Amino acid sequence: MDSCPVSVIIPTYNRAEFLDRALLSITRQTLKCSEIIVVDDGSTDSTPAILETFSRSEQVPLKVLKQINKGVASARNRGIVAAVHEYIAFLDSDDHWHKKKIEIQFKALKENPEYLISHTREKWLRRGVHLNQKRKHIPQHGDIFQHSLQLCAVGMSTVMVRKDLFSQVGVFDETLRCCEDYDLWLRVSCRFSFHLVDRPLTVKEGGREDQVSYMYRQGMDRMRIYSIKKMLDSGILDKKKTILALDEFDRKCSVFGNGCIKHGKVEVGEYYLNLANNYLNNGKIVRT
Repeated sequence: MDSCPVSVIIPTYNRAEFLDRALLSITRQTLKCSEIIVVDDGSTDSTPAILETFSRSEQVPLKVLKQINKGVASARNRGIVAAVHEYIAFLDSDDHWHKKKIEIQFKALKENPEYLISHTREKWLRRGVHLNQKRKHIPQHGDIFQHSLQLCAVGMSTVMVRKDLFSQVGVFDETLRCCEDYDLWLRVSCRFSFHLVDRPLTVKEGGREDQVSYMYRQGMDRMRIYSIKKMLDSGILDKKKTILALDEFDRKCSVFGNGCIKHGKVEVGEYYLNLANNYLNNGKIVRT
């Protein structure tokens, strides 16, 4: 079977129950990748045994990198450094792919070389049951910066990217235990357009308490405010994108700040309520 210059990176932490399914969804692709890199972020379950068994039974080269638990951003970054091929695809260990995902997406990027990054539609499952997406979650094509400000507009397991993109925008922010993908998509989408493969080629599993998005759900707004603030401080946004960023910054600060006050964290709440206005008052942003 033909293969393509794609490295697939899977970060994993105590996901032995799902890891084999993710790996098999890669090896069953109609167009094979050239390597699979699994970064074991300190698993204490049977993950090593599953990887050992898989490495003996499958033909796609498998690299296993082990580290103490540092979070998914660190794990993905280590995989990026280790990847030797021109393209990188990401797959979370509890998700899996349609069998033609690599074939269709790789072809789309090769036929549209002006794009450095691509994503696909997703099928969402919650405890095995199909979940309809709200309109705001439907992925977009082209300039997705405004959409990326509002929420995490790109499914991590849907992405295929040219590796050299990271030399231009940086890698995942390892200070973030959650929303590290939101942070990266802001840095990418303010510079580059996204190519959407408008087919549900990725199956996303959700609804479990061990997922990062669940564990950090109460702190996600704060992390996203931090990411937008970084964008505003960076000086790389043009006037239009600056205004878009500030509008969403103001909205998120208001929601988070009022929520803090409601729960008795008055000092923290007032800090965030004043934060966006401070940017205007200090002359950092001209909104006319």
